[in-house]
Amino acid sequence: MYGSIRGIWLGLSLKKKLGIYVCLVILVIGISAAFSFFLMDFALGNFNVILDDNSRCYDFQEAMEQESRAFENYIRDRSRENGEQYEMACQRSELSLRQLPYDYSLIGAERYGRTWSVCNAYEKYQSSRDEFVLRDQRDGEYIESLYQIYAMQGYLRTYARQLLQLTMVEGDASYQRQVPVYYRIPYLILLGSVALIGAITLLTRILSHGVVDPMEKLADATRKIAVNDFTGEDLAVDNQDEMGEMVRAFNKMKHATEGYIQTLMKNHEISELLHREEMEKIRMEKRLEAARLELLKSQINPHFLFNTLNIIACMAKLEDASTTERMITSMSNLFRYNLKTTEQIVPLGQEIRVVRDYMYIQQMRFGDRIQYDCRLLVDEMAVKIPAFTLQPLVENAIVHGIGKKEQGGTVYLRVRRKQNRVIVLVADTGVGMDEEKRRNLEEALEKSHTAKVGIGLGNIYQRIHAMYRDGEMRIYSRKGQGTVIWLEIPQEEIFQEETFQREISRKEIVREERAADDTKAEGGVL
Repeated sequence: MYGSIRGIWLGLSLKKKLGIYVCLVILVIGISAAFSFFLMDFALGNFNVILDDNSRCYDFQEAMEQESRAFENYIRDRSRENGEQYEMACQRSELSLRQLPYDYSLIGAERYGRTWSVCNAYEKYQSSRDEFVLRDQRDGEYIESLYQIYAMQGYLRTYARQLLQLTMVEGDASYQRQVPVYYRIPYLILLGSVALIGAITLLTRILSHGVVDPMEKLADATRKIAVNDFTGEDLAVDNQDEMGEMVRAFNKMKHATEGYIQTLMKNHEISELLHREEMEKIRMEKRLEAARLELLKSQINPHFLFNTLNIIACMAKLEDASTTERMITSMSNLFRYNLKTTEQIVPLGQEIRVVRDYMYIQQMRFGDRIQYDCRLLVDEMAVKIPAFTLQPLVENAIVHGIGKKEQGGTVYLRVRRKQNRVIVLVADTGVGMDEEKRRNLEEALEKSHTAKVGIGLGNIYQRIHAMYRDGEMRIYSRKGQGTVIWLEIPQEEIFQEETFQREISRKEIVREERAADDTKAEGGVL
């Protein structure tokens, strides 16, 4: 019998074996859950009934107390508010009365009789109460009727307390009768758990013998082959399923692989040589690309410095020495950033400080004609962007947009997050451009015609697309309304809340360094 069952089990496919195992485990879990549910329902069911009966009786007692107080307040002062409270109290009393346990088979003769007395007394009280509320206070029997109502309320409260006490006493007696059973429940659960654990262990051993044991043999043989040891004997298993087929196929592969080892070792040496040559080629291409990027970045520095020096020269003639000194301080910050920054990727905060210094110089030049609005929805020290990106865009917005507009305008800078990308918007309310000119500008950027678009904008466009595989730069504009430059700069990883918290301290340090630089500049140390 055992041999027949074992033969059938070994001949089943892995899918069927796993299905049988899962069904048996589900059956065991179902039995365990049903057993636990039955025990918990038995333990908690009666206890819940006791608590529910006590709660209903207590609710009726509390409702009668509240109704008595509301009735007294309403008789003294028949205001609208007191009337509403009285009506609500009456409704609560009637509802709690209807919810009292009133099943003879469940509560017994004594509680049933006491509940019947409460219901009958409340019905008489209700009719007398409603009749009294409608009676005129000038009636000669008004006071006498009022005290009759008070007396009936007192009887009902007494009946309610007696019913609650009786319910609690019977509930406690019922609970005491069931306490011995409750003490035996943990032992029953423990016994059932041991039985179920034993059943699952047996099922696991059966499945392990048919699946895990052959896998362990395969793993041992594979480890030997990994160190070029092919001396072991062929694996032998009794399985007739997919595992048995895998073991037999493994034996064939083992013999075939042994003949290929020497050839593979020679091919590996050749592949290593080719790989080293390919890596050297890649490193050379990276160095060439870095040199190209440095060349593109260097084109923008003289252009920016020349324009800024012209502005400071003009302001030196118009302003007092203090204004000129502050402008020179801003200019020194710009010089320091342009001359000392060698990284291709820098924190957003560095670029923002350069824009602030540049905007101060421009506002000194144009006065109230130029406004600057910057809003950052990201951590400026956690976000990384290409160096020398924001200032040229802001400069273009002033020179080609607002500077040509008589009443001036506003430069807007917005930075926000979009999944694992940073969106940078530089907008102005300048003269703008028509659709044809905008398309021509985008076409010139794509074809790298810097003569048509200017060094600054073309340089940024080329760097964005050279440094990022899916970086984007778009231009939106309407004639007479302004222009928007849209940049999408991918980040190496998605922003995390902990990254933001970690960078807060770094941002404070940078602000302190900037304040120290400003103090030195005001003292004449550049």
